[in-house]
Amino acid sequence: MHDGADPVVDQDEAPLRPRRKGIYILPNLFTLAALFGGFYAIVMAMNGQFDRAAYGIFIAAVLDSLDGRVARMTNTQSAFGEQMDSLSDMVSFGAAPALIVYEWALKGLGKLGWIAAFVYCSGAALRLARFNTNIAIVDKRFFQGLPSPAAAALIIGFIWVMDEAGFKGVSRIDWLAWCAFALTLYAGLTMVTNVPFYSFKDVSFKRTVPFIVIVAIALGISVITIHPPLVLFGLFLVYGASGYAVYVYRKVKGRPVSVIATSTDEPDEHGLHH
Repeated sequence: MHDGADPVVDQDEAPLRPRRKGIYILPNLFTLAALFGGFYAIVMAMNGQFDRAAYGIFIAAVLDSLDGRVARMTNTQSAFGEQMDSLSDMVSFGAAPALIVYEWALKGLGKLGWIAAFVYCSGAALRLARFNTNIAIVDKRFFQGLPSPAAAALIIGFIWVMDEAGFKGVSRIDWLAWCAFALTLYAGLTMVTNVPFYSFKDVSFKRTVPFIVIVAIALGISVITIHPPLVLFGLFLVYGASGYAVYVYRKVKGRPVSVIATSTDEPDEHGLHH
């Protein structure tokens, strides 16, 4: 007969509460700092300070290149960090450059201006989504399409050069607004192409290098300091065209141009394999 007493629960058999997962601080600090750089750039552009907007984007690009390396070096990779990095990239290298170039030049072109800005912004989103889904099946030595930090540097570098040259009120200067329009479309569409761009991921900082390499790095830094806006824009302009040069070279030599190694998840995407 049931006496109404509560059953005794063995404390050893009580279910344990799942341990809360923490967040690694160091790599995510770099990611948050890169996000702040993109946000700062938008605010500066809204106030017409396009040189400071350029500083924000370029600093964000440097920080973005460091967070992944820091995570790998300190063994602090996490799924949270990967998602945070993608969201930060979308703001700093997708939305921010689109808004900045629109405010700087494209708003004078009416509908065509904001359409070009949207093409760039959506291109960055699509490129990041494709990168995340194809990360396990691509050749690590190459990016599939222009990486978003380089695309942002291409646009912001152009704005920085022209701002330093004294061009103000660019939305009322037709030829310069159309140049910005063409460059924005080029960067946005190149991000979603299958053109291979060298990733520099096979460069190891743990290996020894000849002394001349250090001398070349020192000379490179010296050249950049001569006129940072022009030199940096020139470097990213060359990089932004390098993928097409590699593509043509491989085509001429009869070599495969796709950076996709194997694909079993999406066999219908034939365009990725040619």
